[in-house]
Amino acid sequence: MDLTTVSGLTEAVQAGNRRALARVISHIENNTELAMPLLAALYPRSGRAHIIGVTGAPGTGKSTLVNALAGIYRQNDLTVGVIAIDPTSPFSGGALLGDRVRMRDLAGDPGVFIRSMATRGSLGGLAQATADVIMVLDAAGFDRIIIETVGVGQSEVEIASAAYTTVVVEAPGLGDEVQAIKAGVLEIADIFAVNKADRDGADRTVMALKMMLNLGAPEKFQVMHHGRMLPVNLPEAENLPQGWTPPVIKTVAISGEGADTLFEAIENHRLYLEQSGGRILRDRLRAATELRMILRDHLLKDLLARTDPAALEALVAAVARRELDPYTAVRQLVHENDG
Repeated sequence: MDLTTVSGLTEAVQAGNRRALARVISHIENNTELAMPLLAALYPRSGRAHIIGVTGAPGTGKSTLVNALAGIYRQNDLTVGVIAIDPTSPFSGGALLGDRVRMRDLAGDPGVFIRSMATRGSLGGLAQATADVIMVLDAAGFDRIIIETVGVGQSEVEIASAAYTTVVVEAPGLGDEVQAIKAGVLEIADIFAVNKADRDGADRTVMALKMMLNLGAPEKFQVMHHGRMLPVNLPEAENLPQGWTPPVIKTVAISGEGADTLFEAIENHRLYLEQSGGRILRDRLRAATELRMILRDHLLKDLLARTDPAALEALVAAVARRELDPYTAVRQLVHENDG
């Protein structure tokens, strides 16, 4: 099979060729000339997988929990794609942590595909290529796709626009009662997992999370969609049933304790989305978010290509000297390149 053409790679990915799948993802990450044709060819074949986001503060045991979850999915004869979002190496620009280091137990399983992706400095730790890689794994036929974020800072809420089910992992003794209150983190969770529940303070963390969840007034199904207002042209939002209440589940990922319960909660949420119409709503929101992201990048690239580097440098210098504010500078750039 010819793996050098778009059709050859597409057919190979559909046939389950892992080497071809890795090559397609590399094309996307490196934004080669084959990237867009590959995405266009694979996109119509996607849309079946359930996408699960796993996020939380560093040290909560996210990787171990993902490892345990993937194992349970495999026991249930479901294939799993894992995207591990890692910090970027300051030297190579690649992911600092490797997939084989993170999840040795899954190595060699033909029903599991793990890919480490570098953040490359993107906001929230989610590289712009992440959504495309999710789509490729979906088109490749994986039943479940798990995205594990770096979990650094508050902007991990970005994962909510990429996943159908978002699991926020907390742990006792890390100040997570406070972390959960921080902007966006409480709102993005469809499920809370209090990991390392064999430690002192686990019950306190569970109680704190449940108390904070009870403080929120009941509302219809995620009309805000994790704190983000849905487009006004979505009448479906008005007819959805009462919202999903995020369960709080205690786990000990290293021993697998509670992983079955977490698995059941994720699958229950998947069924809830399908039966309530929530999945369609989230698909619309994901499409809108992705279109805006691609449009923003395209317009920026086009604008910079038409801008005289010397003129841009002059504006940068003026802003740095406080002679010009950045908003006025941007308006000047757009005006000068308009048309």
